[in-house]
Amino acid sequence: MSSHISSAAGARRPYLVWLVPVLWTLALGVWGLSRQNSVWRDEAATWQVAERSPGEIWHLLGQVDAVHGLYYLLMHALFEVFGASTTTLRLPSVLAVAVAAGCVALIGRRLAGPWAGLAGGLALGLLPAVQFQLQEGRSYALIAGGAGLSTLLLVSLVTAAGAGTGARPGRRTWPRWTAYGALVLVCALLNWFSLLILPAHAVTLWWARAGRRVVAPWLLASAAAVAGALPLILFSRTQAGQVSWIPPLTWHMMIGPGVLLAVGALAARADLRGGPRTRLPARLTAASVGLPLLAVPLLGLAAASLIQPLFLDRYVLFSMLGLALLIGAALGAAVRALAPRYPRASGALVPVVVAVSAVALLPVALADRSAASRVDDVLAVAGEVSALKRDGDAVLFVPAARRDTALVSPGAFAGLKDIALVRSPAESGTLKGEEAAPAQISAALREQRRVLLVTDSGKKAKPSGSPADRAKAAVLRAEFTVVEDRQVRGRRVTVYERRG
Repeated sequence: MSSHISSAAGARRPYLVWLVPVLWTLALGVWGLSRQNSVWRDEAATWQVAERSPGEIWHLLGQVDAVHGLYYLLMHALFEVFGASTTTLRLPSVLAVAVAAGCVALIGRRLAGPWAGLAGGLALGLLPAVQFQLQEGRSYALIAGGAGLSTLLLVSLVTAAGAGTGARPGRRTWPRWTAYGALVLVCALLNWFSLLILPAHAVTLWWARAGRRVVAPWLLASAAAVAGALPLILFSRTQAGQVSWIPPLTWHMMIGPGVLLAVGALAARADLRGGPRTRLPARLTAASVGLPLLAVPLLGLAAASLIQPLFLDRYVLFSMLGLALLIGAALGAAVRALAPRYPRASGALVPVVVAVSAVALLPVALADRSAASRVDDVLAVAGEVSALKRDGDAVLFVPAARRDTALVSPGAFAGLKDIALVRSPAESGTLKGEEAAPAQISAALREQRRVLLVTDSGKKAKPSGSPADRAKAAVLRAEFTVVEDRQVRGRRVTVYERRG
């Protein structure tokens, strides 16, 4: 690699600076993509909703998960075209992170040189938080890809304005500002926490001392994006119960983000001390782009969590683009420092650091690609049900949300009677369906000879909270005997037979 992407080669073949990180990230993404044919509960929500009709999805969004509506519709389209599989479920995330890696590389190259761009693009796919979401069937990686594109557009617009190209730049830049606003809006419709990128970009513009011809169209594009997302924001607030399970923010929850911020600050310092300066009135640097992109979303989400618990780092996964950019800039500065005295060593620095980092993070990569990396596995428990069931058996789910395994793998539950269910998830516009009253469930259960109970296993199992779940447990305990009990990857299947 070092023989092809030196400063001179980078000038002759600039496409290598972004192409190599894109291919590298794609390779990391497709490696172990099926995770041993496992799907966990969050991905199961994507899977079961994607298999509904657009009308049924719209009905669901009126009750729950409105914040994920655009993502569900996108995945529905992909499932219709390519079929339901772990590849269809996760490949969009892989492609989106690859796009983000290419954007980081292009930004780094523009602001700090080809080595900085190459190193930043390669670093993104190795970051543990990114590796986890790289193969996740949820929207967060797609938002990271959109954030990379919007940040690249912003950098290009600021540098074009700083270079003073043209007497009337507005006519030439309005398509890019329109694209910028559209990307921010699409990301907000995927998950409106992504709007935290706007204050990050605002800090970048302030740091770079951007002029009015940049700030004015940025304000207009940002306001249009926020206005477009505002109906979703207001409506999704009526579904705030969906995030009621998130614990209050504590100091120990900030240890990981604090370490990332410290690493980012050190990398920014290295860039500011050793990086090249763009010869523009606007003082745009890798630090002025990367540090706000890393810090502002994390700190903004933490501040919001003091009012209502919301702090989950995956909500601001796109902040990792800032960290990757800063790491790349620091390595680029190191290459430039070594080059005058050790030209050969300087050319090998980035490949060696990336290789060593990849080896050091190999345990993390292997763990993230294992079935045990997630809370549970709905496909594994479906396999156990298929092996244990007999035609005519009844099935119960405690809590009702564990019905997701039957929704993702209906074939495994063929021949079983879901005796608690009165309205299906699609019909009721919910993720778990509507169950009968406790008395009705108890009566139906007393008519069964053999029952399969699907629930959580081990430490993940919680005491039954709903009256319906308590009724299920009471009848099973009083009138049935356990004849088989299997636990697999966070889920449990217990077979009960009526006594006597």
